[in-house]
Amino acid sequence: MQRAEARPRQHPEGAALGGGSGGDRAAAAAAGAMDPTRLLEPSLYTVKAIFILDNDGQRLLAKYYDDTFPSTKEQKTFERSVFDKTHKTDSEIAFLEGLTIVYKSSIDLFFYVVGSSQENELMLVAVLTCLFDSLSHMLRKNVEKRSLLDNLDGVFLVVDEIVDGGVILESDPQQVIQKVNFRTVSEPAAYGWTIALCLSKALPRFCNLPKSKLNGPY
Repeated sequence: MQRAEARPRQHPEGAALGGGSGGDRAAAAAAGAMDPTRLLEPSLYTVKAIFILDNDGQRLLAKYYDDTFPSTKEQKTFERSVFDKTHKTDSEIAFLEGLTIVYKSSIDLFFYVVGSSQENELMLVAVLTCLFDSLSHMLRKNVEKRSLLDNLDGVFLVVDEIVDGGVILESDPQQVIQKVNFRTVSEPAAYGWTIALCLSKALPRFCNLPKSKLNGPY
């Protein structure tokens, strides 16, 4: 019986051999290191900016978390470009200046969340959804410009509970509202002064009580 000859295993053209020389392995490693897709490491700093514009493209609220747009002028120029690109479209995602932008509109408001071009769109959408649903709850589903401006301090609190320094802290609207309520109760001097001041000035007019009988600040 004729013995079968041992033949070397064939490799696809250009494939690196495990037993190749050290120079070949080094060259392959260097090529891999130069691959830009391998240079992108996961980062906690997901969000670059959050801003809310009215239906004229004017800023109502904006928070930027890095120095992509270091000056207010550059930020507003970017916001105007984003608004011009998105306010007449039905899409919910846009790409502009190397950035990924997800957005949502409600009556006379536009909500935007911005991330890098490599950022996971689903993460940005989760932030946008949490922001909108939290504000809808806080504003009792009256998500429009006048209501938002009347509750702007609370809106800033909501944003800060969702994202801090570009890092996503929370994506559950119920948790966000609970934390905001806790902060407003635990820090009345910061958030309750205006109400107390108004009451102290209004009650004497209707109750004919001297201010000295009232406990509120005046």
